[in-house]
Amino acid sequence: MTTSLPYQDSSLSADRRAADLLARMTLEEKAAQLSAVWLTELAAENSPPFAPVFSPERAQERIPNGIGQITALASRSSFLPQQVARTANAIQTFLTQHTRLGIPAILHDECAGGFMARAATVFPQMIGLAAAWDPQLVEEIAAVIRAQMRAVGVRQGLAPILDVTRDLRWGRVEETLGEDPYLAACIGTAFVRGLQGSDLRAGVVATGKHFAAHGMPEGGLNWAPVHVGPRELREVYFFPFEAAVREAGLAGIMNAYHEIDGLPCAASRELLTEVLRGEWGFEGIVVSDYNAIVMLADYHRVAADKSEAARLALEAGLDVELPGTDCYGEPLLQAIRAGKIRMDTVDTAVRRVLALKFRLGLFENPLVDEGLALQVYDRPAHHELARRAARQSLVLLKNDGNLLPLVPPPSSIAVIGPNAHELRHMVGDYSYPAFTALIEGGDKPPTASHFPERFPPTMQTIWQAIQERAPAGTTVRYAQGCAYNGESRDGFAEAIELARQSDVVIFAGGGKSGLTQDCTSGELRDRAVFGLPGVQEELLAALTETGKPLVLVIVNGRPVALPALDEKIAAILLAWLPGQAGGPALAEVLFGDASPGGKLPISIPRSPGQVPVFYGHKPSGGQSFNFINYVDQSVAPLYPFGHGLSYTQFEYSDLRITPADLTVGAELSIQVEIRNTGSRPGEEVVQLYLRDCLASLTRPVQELKGFRRVSLAPGASCRVTFHLDPAQLGFYDLHMRRVVEPGEFEVMVGSSSADIRLRGRFTLSGSAPMEVTRKVFFSTSDEHRLS
Repeated sequence: MTTSLPYQDSSLSADRRAADLLARMTLEEKAAQLSAVWLTELAAENSPPFAPVFSPERAQERIPNGIGQITALASRSSFLPQQVARTANAIQTFLTQHTRLGIPAILHDECAGGFMARAATVFPQMIGLAAAWDPQLVEEIAAVIRAQMRAVGVRQGLAPILDVTRDLRWGRVEETLGEDPYLAACIGTAFVRGLQGSDLRAGVVATGKHFAAHGMPEGGLNWAPVHVGPRELREVYFFPFEAAVREAGLAGIMNAYHEIDGLPCAASRELLTEVLRGEWGFEGIVVSDYNAIVMLADYHRVAADKSEAARLALEAGLDVELPGTDCYGEPLLQAIRAGKIRMDTVDTAVRRVLALKFRLGLFENPLVDEGLALQVYDRPAHHELARRAARQSLVLLKNDGNLLPLVPPPSSIAVIGPNAHELRHMVGDYSYPAFTALIEGGDKPPTASHFPERFPPTMQTIWQAIQERAPAGTTVRYAQGCAYNGESRDGFAEAIELARQSDVVIFAGGGKSGLTQDCTSGELRDRAVFGLPGVQEELLAALTETGKPLVLVIVNGRPVALPALDEKIAAILLAWLPGQAGGPALAEVLFGDASPGGKLPISIPRSPGQVPVFYGHKPSGGQSFNFINYVDQSVAPLYPFGHGLSYTQFEYSDLRITPADLTVGAELSIQVEIRNTGSRPGEEVVQLYLRDCLASLTRPVQELKGFRRVSLAPGASCRVTFHLDPAQLGFYDLHMRRVVEPGEFEVMVGSSSADIRLRGRFTLSGSAPMEVTRKVFFSTSDEHRLS
């Protein structure tokens, strides 16, 4: 009869099992749990390019004491799902059967716009999902990502990005959820719920990143210092992270690269321990952004060497070094042996890693069924979900003369532009099709032999989708006109002549997302201007002079500002980076099979000189005293937060606020009736904003506190009810206590932050500020159909 050790007893708690296992470990085994390796480090010599063959012999040399994590098994290879699963199983078999304690590893990978793996579903980039204003949609998407990752043994996803950003110069805007902390928290928390599931044993660890305030770097430059005060840090930039921890049990956090007030985030105990664990009760693991620990020495220069960098990070509360074993390898061991790092500090981090592995059920089920891997890939339901997501993410910025939809269809359409017939430009930087170029080591496209089927087989370009959808009798012709970047105008004449011969012109412009130097957005690809790259604007201007109605479709990681051309363009449709189903989704909207219903999650400035421009500014912000505007332009954004048109019209009426005199402990109900007064079905995002009319500290002129996306047939109406807790009215006072102050509050309900349809007021009773003893992050809403 074999008696299992306590850590092998699945009936015990994860914490108790972790404590027992920790007591049995050597120093080297402990250090191994705090780091990671790439598969290439464990591969047999002469393995095929981008298809490393796991070698137990190499593993015995490289990770004899086990390992905490395996890095990017799927995204850095050309493996199909079965091969990923097979390799994951080989690694876990080695770790569980050929290391002394048999501790399995956590395999992690990217998943911002879908699992970054061959054959996985490519959803819209995260800024597009934010533009859908639909948390339920995002939770469904994350659940698909969870199924695809779990099927191949990957149990931690490096998403969602919870960085609030208000600077369109920053290249990673496309990966964020926009400018508003409430919207980012709602969408981000939904993603966490979908990815982790109700039980981590059947889930994938979500990783909130980048903690904290990564989205507002100096000059819009990636990794640059961030300048925010402690109150703004908590109320704006912490909010989505805190909500994800408290509301959804977020199990992973990744530090940000930058510094705040001289202290790099990777070395900040205040961030990674005092706030995250001490205040919020975070129980998961903190992992480093790739190479962030060594950056304390060679980038920020706050550590003399790798050993000191390891000490600073570990003492701050950074548990795991990614992507490989560097500072947490021999440099960490040297610091421990020299007495520079306390053993209980090491044990604390190791205990967290082990507890998470027990919570994931890895000790009981380290392997996956390789034969079942393909059952959750290439599913019709997943393709339809990607199409619905792309469709819901589209934002109609303008539509002069109701040019769209193209009903009745024109007899001829010219489809022009560098993004009109280019699959690659429809996906974001952390998608598999975009990333394959990077892992080949340069800007050249990967060879077909290395990366066959980079794109989903169902994927269509915009031109292809329009051709397929166009009715009989409509001629659709294409000309590139110009490249997405560069100075060549060789294609101008052909494009202009094609436009002259057509009834309607559709110009699909924008950039290319990725991490290589030929890209115009994505990580490491910051831009100083907001227009179209290269000579696209010159071609677009020429096309407006043909006198033909022109639709601009922007396929780009960031919104594009074209104030000089805006008035000459009839319709502008912002498609973001719509993923594998972007082409058909756009065609549906262009021809009126669906009505656009997306809303901007970020304000579009007129020029870089406005940055930062955002709707929730303070009373003294958003204006130049006392003439309001700049000398050379308006202070108003070109398009405001929450803006987005439809093919129909919505009427707002019958605002009801109860009670009008609110007491702490009661619930506030805000009701409004919405009616589709147009002739077409459509979707509207009903937006609720509040304003604290008088407070002890300055408060924003507007704060989003609720939203609801509703779908209405022509003539139909519904009543939307928002339920708010008084705790949602709180802010950090002079003593950094979160309080609710009695007084009057203005209610604003509308179609955007600038299109407020109904206003009202209520009063919060009381004689003094009341400290908030519990956190309430979100309003709830319900919807009752009236007709």
